[in-house]
Amino acid sequence: MSTATALTLVGGCAVITAVIKSTGPVALGGRELPPWFASIVAMMAPALFAALAVTQALADGRQLELGADTAGVTLAGVAVWRGASMVTAVLVAAVTTAALRAV
Repeated sequence: MSTATALTLVGGCAVITAVIKSTGPVALGGRELPPWFASIVAMMAPALFAALAVTQALADGRQLELGADTAGVTLAGVAVWRGASMVTAVLVAAVTTAALRAV
């Protein structure tokens, strides 16, 4: 693939992304979302975050893999579930991962 083709492809993707992202505000600008739709939108961020965390903790790019980082994320999730702050959860994940990798 030539450089011009690659730049055209990237530019086209940028334009299409901008059009897609601007469609919602243009179509719904100034109007309140229905309550059922607002509740769905509110749950999209946690669902996306959970999906990203799971794929990062369980996959190495080619296949599922359990390791020290999986244990760290699991214990951090348990800490948050039990009421710990996010800073504490990150520290739990970091210490757990580092300790298991050192062993």
